[in-house]
Amino acid sequence: MLNHNEYIINFSNAKKLDFILISLILSLFCIGILMLYSAAGGNLKPWAALQLKRFIFFIPVCLLISITNIKIIFKYAYFSYLLSILLLIYVDIYGVTSMGAKRWVNLYIINLQPSELVKITLILALSRYFHNIHIKKIKSIYSLITPIILTLIPVYLILKQPDLGTSLILLSTAILIFFIAGVGISKFIISAISIILSIPLLWHNLKDYQKQRIITYLNPENDPLGAGYNIIQSKIAIGSGGLLGQGYLSGSQGQLNFLPEPETDFIFTMIAEEFGFIGSMIVIILFSLLFLRLINITTKTKSSFGKYLVAGILTFLFLHFFINIAMVIGIIPVVGAPLPLISYGGTILIITLISLSLILNIEVNKDVNISKFKKI
Repeated sequence: MLNHNEYIINFSNAKKLDFILISLILSLFCIGILMLYSAAGGNLKPWAALQLKRFIFFIPVCLLISITNIKIIFKYAYFSYLLSILLLIYVDIYGVTSMGAKRWVNLYIINLQPSELVKITLILALSRYFHNIHIKKIKSIYSLITPIILTLIPVYLILKQPDLGTSLILLSTAILIFFIAGVGISKFIISAISIILSIPLLWHNLKDYQKQRIITYLNPENDPLGAGYNIIQSKIAIGSGGLLGQGYLSGSQGQLNFLPEPETDFIFTMIAEEFGFIGSMIVIILFSLLFLRLINITTKTKSSFGKYLVAGILTFLFLHFFINIAMVIGIIPVVGAPLPLISYGGTILIITLISLSLILNIEVNKDVNISKFKKI
């Protein structure tokens, strides 16, 4: 319970916010707006204007999250997880279907994608669970039953949509939290062997388009006008950018509509085409500085809850960053993984901002000993 002299929201903490981290967030978002403007052929509509409106509208929410009493965040971690699971179940029954996938809830002002929301809520739930478990108990297989169930429920529901990319990101994030919490390496080895042995069964249960993505990854030239078209055009655009790029609003592939989905999955391709290797490296460096800042916060945070929370968010943001760039340059198969803060999309923008607001909160409360109120 909160003491009578404690506030749910402490506005004085606004002065303690990490303005270096905020500056990195704003820099990446501004790059995203510039590229969405370019993707629309030099027009704020339909993407840049709406993305900017969402960002401005959500700034007060982010501020409130970042200065909310950390006890409140800790207390409602399980509730937020349960809410996201109910939304995933709702999607499975009544969700909006688009391009063969049922992933969205129509809220009229926005199509919410609960599979993105659960990335945060699972991290919150696992962080609270492992915070309350003594390191010696983690060695016991019985103590892992609950977090494994917490992880597999959303992974299963997301696979049904189907969304293999998001489910793998979710699973990888959970595994990282398990590892940081002290789960023995032998259990990971056994799990890895089990996954390898189950690959034939997994392949058999993949949708046809998912199998085609893997085949296209191995040989994109096999169907240059069909399944391999996207990645071939992406490579052409990146290669044509050279060292300095073709210039803002001057990319041949992007501006002439050869590049597929330039506002979402292939927005980094537009950056490489218009600003070249130098521009691409600036974006990568900004993301690297962001990740280093998050690692620094993790090392300074005293509470286990805070460490697990920041590490989990860092993992899923990094996976989105890595998968998106690796995908557009042909290192991995094409999957739906937008570039955080840069790609267009209401849900991914909101989820990214909430995640980073939670990290700002943890940074402000890095010296708070959460163990004294773990039973609230």
